Amino acid sequence: MKLGEKILELRKKNGLSQEQLGEKIYVTRQTISNWELGETSPNPEQLKLLSSTLNISIDELLDNDVNNVLVEKISNTEKLAGIIIKILKFIGIAFVIFFIIDLIALILYASTGNLANVESSATTICKIENSQYEIEFGTDKYFRCENCSDEMNKEIKELVDFNNIDVSMRKIENYFESNNGTCE
Repeated sequence: MKLGEKILELRKKNGLSQEQLGEKIYVTRQTISNWELGETSPNPEQLKLLSSTLNISIDELLDNDVNNVLVEKISNTEKLAGIIIKILKFIGIAFVIFFIIDLIALILYASTGNLANVESSATTICKIENSQYEIEFGTDKYFRCENCSDEMNKEIKELVDFNNIDVSMRKIENYFESNNGTCE
């Protein structure tokens, strides 16, 4: 709707004659008529007075579609907020999934670590000259040396690393080789 048509419509809606409206905004009836016919337009100061007198914003009077601009801005803000919420949900879900995977990995690691603590043992038969010695030991700190003297028992037991069977076996073999013996 053109400005002149809008002024005419609002003047009639407010029950004002062209003369009455002209008196309120300090112009002549002829000026109001020229505006309504679209022959001239009010200046910015007259627009302010028209807006105030007719109880309408200048934007509405000029058909500036501020309302649509505001609705569009609000709509865009809502869309952006929706996208941000979706991103945060995705990040949250990803975090929970990674946390669960880490927790499962930790449980599996702990359970396989516990398997390493299962007791194991070894037995070897060693000889020096005509004497034979059966040596048994395990990760549970078990140690037995059959036919060993107290001193030999003590020396061999000191060589044993109860957490590492293979290393202990090599140390025992070295002990017997250094005493002119052998191990099977």
